[in-house]
Amino acid sequence: MTVSVQVDLGILARVGTALADPTRRRVLVHLISGPGYPAEMAGQFGATRANLSNHLACLRECGLVTTTAEGRRVRYELADPRLAEGLRILASLDLPGTCD
Repeated sequence: MTVSVQVDLGILARVGTALADPTRRRVLVHLISGPGYPAEMAGQFGATRANLSNHLACLRECGLVTTTAEGRRVRYELADPRLAEGLRILASLDLPGTCD
C-alpha cells in the first residue's frame, strides 16, 4: 500500500530558514511556553534589542510568529499553536550524524 502525504515545500523552506539561526531557534523555543516581549527576550538571550528585532522580523516574514500591539509594547507569539508541538517533536528526534 502506498501512502501519499501532501507536503508544502514552501512552508518547510520557511521553517528551515527560521531554524537555521541559533537566536531564532531560541526565540521559537521560548515562545513554545507562551507570548514574549522583545526587550525581555533580548535580555534573556544576551542579544541587543536591534539584533533581536531583526530576528523577530525574519520570523514574522516567514509567517512563524504574529504580533499584537499592547500600548507601547509588542507581544510575539507562535502563529500556529501546532508549531509548538512540531518544534517539540523535531527537538526530540534521535538522529545520527552532525552538521557542522
